[in-house]
Amino acid sequence: MARTRHRGDNAGMAGDDGRAQVRLDDDTLARRRRDLGEDHPDTLASGSNLAVSLRAAGEYQAARELDDDTLARRRRVLGEDHPDTLASADGLAISLRAVGGYPGALAAASNLAAIVRHRGEYQAARELGEDTLARRRRVLGEDHPDTLASANGLAISLRAVGEHQAARELGEDTLVRRRRVLGEDHPDTLASADNLAVSLQGVRGQAARELGEDTLARRRRVLGEDHPDTLTSADNLVMILGRVGEHRAARELAEDTLARRRRVLGEDHPDTLTSAFILAAALFELGEYQAAKELNEDILARRRRVLGEDHPDTGASATFAIFLRTPRPLLKTLGWVSRRRRAG
Repeated sequence: MARTRHRGDNAGMAGDDGRAQVRLDDDTLARRRRDLGEDHPDTLASGSNLAVSLRAAGEYQAARELDDDTLARRRRVLGEDHPDTLASADGLAISLRAVGGYPGALAAASNLAAIVRHRGEYQAARELGEDTLARRRRVLGEDHPDTLASANGLAISLRAVGEHQAARELGEDTLVRRRRVLGEDHPDTLASADNLAVSLQGVRGQAARELGEDTLARRRRVLGEDHPDTLTSADNLVMILGRVGEHRAARELAEDTLARRRRVLGEDHPDTLTSAFILAAALFELGEYQAAKELNEDILARRRRVLGEDHPDTGASATFAIFLRTPRPLLKTLGWVSRRRRAG
């Protein structure tokens, strides 16, 4: 029987390697559909594997559509509580969040309909995550690694729909369990630590910074400097550093992260564009308005081409572009007010 690839199995696949994996998985799925039929468990495993590869390559909508189809077929063929069905439910929740875009993004009023639609995807991810976690707890137990993967994903979905306290509480519980079950340096433990650091930044900035720095150091040692998960930790730490007023440190880390993303993933990968947007925000905080404006204009053009006009991340760049056209003296005042508010 074919093995279903887990969501982290392609994490290191990037750039040309990632696209080659998509082609290989697409060919495997086509062959299995032809030889075994649409609903054979091995065919469905290949569908799930292709969705993982599509997400790693940044093709989130295609991954979402394939995850949706695979989950429906697995529910019918294998049953609601089969481990492979629950793995598909987890994968679909991940794809829904990815299609929804960067949860912290601001959007222009002209993008309001798209934002409402994508917030619906976050809510769908949350509801699916709650159901999957309840089933895995019942079928596998509280501490099974797959149960903890569902709990980690649900914590992200809760944060995306604005339920920050519930996200923190679930994130803290999941991190404690993963440290006990998997160990401090396991990649899944580090994923939980990274997610919790993000959840803490709005209420316990120093704790978020310490956890974010520790997680980045561990991921660099365990996964390597250029691993996509390491770069995600770096992006998150940039935002945390900005929240605690360490703007120069944030800018330096953001520049390094963007350079690595461009080399590893390519100029147009959605994660590269997220890193670029985070750097543009860091430049704004330092008063480097022209540099922020030029970088954001490039990001906006790329996001329009890669993600489409209605995607929330495109809307965030469009809103930032309007904001950066504000006269410079007023920009300085707005930046000062923004920093004062974050400082409390």
